[in-house]
Amino acid sequence: MRLEQQMKLAPHMIQSMEILQLPLLALQERIEQELNSNPVLETDESPTDTAPEADVQAEPKEQQTGADTLDEEIRDYMEQGTESVRRQPDETDPKLAAIKNTAAPPQSLHDYLEDQWRMVEADEPVKRAGSMIIDYIDDRGYLSVRLEQLHSKDRSDFTLEDLQKALVLIQKLDPPGIGAGDLKECLLIQLSQSAEDMSFEIKLVAGHFEELLENRLPEIAKKMNCSIEDINRAIERLSKFDTSPGLQVGRNENHPVTADVIVEYCEETGDYTVRLAEDTLPRLRINDYYLKMAGQNNAADKAKEFLKNNIRSAQWIIDAIKQRKSTLLKVTRSIVNWQREFFDKGQLYLKPLPMSKVAEDVGVHIATVSRAVAGKYVQCSWGVLPLRKFFSGGIEDEQGNEKSWEAIRARLQEIIDSEDKQKPFSDDQIKAKLAEAGITGLARRTIAKYRGLMKIPPARLRKKY
Repeated sequence: MRLEQQMKLAPHMIQSMEILQLPLLALQERIEQELNSNPVLETDESPTDTAPEADVQAEPKEQQTGADTLDEEIRDYMEQGTESVRRQPDETDPKLAAIKNTAAPPQSLHDYLEDQWRMVEADEPVKRAGSMIIDYIDDRGYLSVRLEQLHSKDRSDFTLEDLQKALVLIQKLDPPGIGAGDLKECLLIQLSQSAEDMSFEIKLVAGHFEELLENRLPEIAKKMNCSIEDINRAIERLSKFDTSPGLQVGRNENHPVTADVIVEYCEETGDYTVRLAEDTLPRLRINDYYLKMAGQNNAADKAKEFLKNNIRSAQWIIDAIKQRKSTLLKVTRSIVNWQREFFDKGQLYLKPLPMSKVAEDVGVHIATVSRAVAGKYVQCSWGVLPLRKFFSGGIEDEQGNEKSWEAIRARLQEIIDSEDKQKPFSDDQIKAKLAEAGITGLARRTIAKYRGLMKIPPARLRKKY
């Protein structure tokens, strides 16, 4: 036996950290779950109404014993699991109506191709081979394996020739370009199915695709005995084709980005105001009737314990949401103070800001700041931005001013946008341009790295002929 001390997180502290980390939409779902699972938790829709309807309706029941009343209320709550919510026969169920009005999930690319494949007339071995090919078409619409890999000597239901016939038929299905092995084949399939005359483009892609990717247009023009203008017109027409045809079907819908905090400039004070964008969040409270009944001495022990546990859980969620609001406001106000130049002037004035500075400013641990900004967005005059954007490293310029990596990348993009596309800047020239702007000490490979992260091709690929 030994005596020792251990640090453990209480359940309400764990819940508080989870609530803090949730973005606004996820918090709405969490509150809805709590309201459905906890009978003592309710929304406070009328702030001026201090007399809850539950107390008025419950007055005649006070003639019963407290234990009987509690047991009856608990039975009513438990019966809701099987009966849902009691309502009049002609009253519609809002949840059922919402389910009926919810859009059906989009059809997957696999199902879309299978539906078409069933209508194709072919021999049975070819049909079986085609079904297997469809199983190996990825979300972008490309065949992810070679046909030789789909056929084994042990198979007797179809041959390699059946696979080849099936692939030809599958590549005629919708959307155009489906079932290609690579980008070149995908473009050729779409070109061959185009209603316009694409003979020049087919010749260009079939014979000079690698040179086209390398932007070696003069060499292509010499080999094809044509002008660079002809090639540029062909490139313009090629740009209208889809390089990922499979994404046209079953495309995942983008989840909306909802701002958690709003930062607005106040002309009267000349300062920024910070407020939470939580108008859609319901205000929660504990039902007064259950609270009163839980304190009665004549209540049954089992019923009393049931109510006390739920009251404790409801209080935890209410306190956690209040703490989340307070922490998020303090962290955002600190960010606005540190990044005032960004909110005044824009992206180029974003400063390096470690989380430790904000944590010290707010008086919390760094992990708390990290949870507070995780998945959260701020709405300001520059758009809806992730809160994590304001935390990054950087360097000092010649004047001793700090420049964040985000600001440097914004300056790099500005330089690329202003260049002469017939004579694009090399990485060394970009380095010199950054130095002219006061950003020195950057290696050429650092510029190349950030250019790659920003998906900006090298100078030879950016050149326009």
